[in-house]
Amino acid sequence: MKQKIFLTRTLHDFALKELKKKFEVDIHTGKIPIPQNTLKSKIKNLDGLICFPYDKINKEVLQYAEKLKVISTFSVGYDHIDLDFAKENKIRVGYTPEVLTDATADMAFGLLLDSLRRISEGDRIIRKGKWKQIYGAHDYVGFDLQGKTLGIMGLGRIGKTLAKRAKAFDMKIIYHNRNKISRDEERKLGVKYTKFDKLITQSDIISIHVPHTKETNQIFNMKILKKMKKTAFLINTSRGKVVNEKDLVTALKQKIIAGAGIDVFEIEPIKKNHPFMKLENLVMSPHVGSSTKETRIQMAELTVKNLIYGMNGKKPIYSVGY
Repeated sequence: MKQKIFLTRTLHDFALKELKKKFEVDIHTGKIPIPQNTLKSKIKNLDGLICFPYDKINKEVLQYAEKLKVISTFSVGYDHIDLDFAKENKIRVGYTPEVLTDATADMAFGLLLDSLRRISEGDRIIRKGKWKQIYGAHDYVGFDLQGKTLGIMGLGRIGKTLAKRAKAFDMKIIYHNRNKISRDEERKLGVKYTKFDKLITQSDIISIHVPHTKETNQIFNMKILKKMKKTAFLINTSRGKVVNEKDLVTALKQKIIAGAGIDVFEIEPIKKNHPFMKLENLVMSPHVGSSTKETRIQMAELTVKNLIYGMNGKKPIYSVGY
């Protein structure tokens, strides 16, 4: 008898074909994200689970798992999974880093470029028929990237890749990280380590690349936003809960900072009446940092491989916890 696996949402055809060769496959087709009660009833008889970053794979769900061997998440983040409970119950957890590094760094730089040069704002002006005359010397001005100081909060894979893009635009790059990288790597990337407070006060643009943890929860609040330059921009492609959204709305409205570009939100999808909708100095994208055709195929391949490794009693290629 084949082992049972469950997908909280469908994957590419090639991935499903590979899974169906080896396992009995069940795919959720209802409401997204999958309701907790549905997941609780499904997980009881599962050997393997493939999930997505908006699914809550918490203790309340996992306590119903009687024979689960592996959870394979289609994401670089894994804060939606209770790793402690999984480890205690010897459930392996696989995730998909590295393959989405370039795509997410590109998105961060795209939001940065859009925010400083007001590209999306200009698109809206044209589409609404508000472009009435050629702009003059002081009209509709943005900011140069050259010579600006980019502060990277979290110099992991994505942060380092963003630094390479910024270097090509002749930007000055500083970073703050839990662990300082080697001087040799700093020279190669063209970056300089600084303390958190200095990163906040010295940066013209701050790009966030940290996981959501107890320590980083709403770390960018009004206290921090007020320390930023009035001409500074905040870019977030990490996790929405790293930023206090109410404080960011106030900071953008009152011009405490110049602007922001965000791909992630505290609650997703955001509602159409969210205060963000009325802010012209905010560029938004709908949590699609890794959403390129090439990257999503690689993520699907890795998600399947991680699951198969775990089902065979091995550590996934990229594993956290047990």
